[in-house]
Amino acid sequence: MSLRKAFYAAAGAALISTAAAAQDRFFVYVSPDPIGVNAFLQLGQKGIEAAGEEYGAEVRTYESRTAAERLENVNAAVNEGADIVVLLGFEFNDIVRQIAPTAPDTQFLIVDQCIEDRPENVHCAVFREYEASYLLGVEAGLLSETGRVGVVGALDIPFLHRHTDGYAEGVRSVAPDTEVDVRWVGGENPFADPVRAKEQAVAMHAAGADYILSATSGGDFGVFEAAREEGFKVFTVDVNHCPSTPGHIVDVMLKRVDTAVVQAIGDILEGQHDIVMSLGLKEGGMSTLALEGDLLADSQCLIAEHPEVIEKVREVAASIIDGSLELQDPMFAQ
Repeated sequence: MSLRKAFYAAAGAALISTAAAAQDRFFVYVSPDPIGVNAFLQLGQKGIEAAGEEYGAEVRTYESRTAAERLENVNAAVNEGADIVVLLGFEFNDIVRQIAPTAPDTQFLIVDQCIEDRPENVHCAVFREYEASYLLGVEAGLLSETGRVGVVGALDIPFLHRHTDGYAEGVRSVAPDTEVDVRWVGGENPFADPVRAKEQAVAMHAAGADYILSATSGGDFGVFEAAREEGFKVFTVDVNHCPSTPGHIVDVMLKRVDTAVVQAIGDILEGQHDIVMSLGLKEGGMSTLALEGDLLADSQCLIAEHPEVIEKVREVAASIIDGSLELQDPMFAQ
């Protein structure tokens, strides 16, 4: 065989080997709760599927219903040979501490949370939600006619104060006399309870709130229903829900979980160590539709009808991005 033929034969074998290795990749996404209509959990599934396409891997999604199932699903992913396991939410913090040290050949990515003293095979992608919730608060403060606005959160834990406190701070930055009513869904299933979420929103509106932020995951649809019935306006989170409740949703805090999953998995595959991604307005991990000129026109969100508010929000966002406006993380102020 000539040197030329030998070279191409070796190159071809290498390409085949690389392609086979890529196809052998196996990614698993474990959700903390049933995905259903929960837009946040849907983004995790969208991200793992996009990563599979991008990096030539088989992907699976394991939905959990209880704490026991979360543990079982993570163990199953490891035992089935997953190269990367993606976990969404604080519910997996103790689980990954327990399992990761016993599975050094598996890489774990926690999205939306991080843990201290992480094993080498645990990586994190977190978001600065309070930057975008601050912007929604600016909008609420400028638009409210009653001098009282509200926010419904799923559960009173430090992490979710990034939504509630950020919003309240934004309101007060433009309307210091406006009252901010904060209420929590709580109960046995705070992230998927539209009935309790609706009850809190109705009570809040009865007390005078005309603009309400809903940060209740699967409970958001209960707040949307209340808005239609009672006539108040809503802000929401994660993805654009405006078409589902036309005439009532003002703006949306966009949280690009799917993009973060793809980017972090790419970094892991490149061999990077100790990955901790923090994504806010500057990195494009957080946004609002008011900032997205290319998406806003067709969004069906009410903010499109208020160009003067959009101008103010974009001005504030620019000051956050360039650092001239420094916001404190409410999670660590608790």
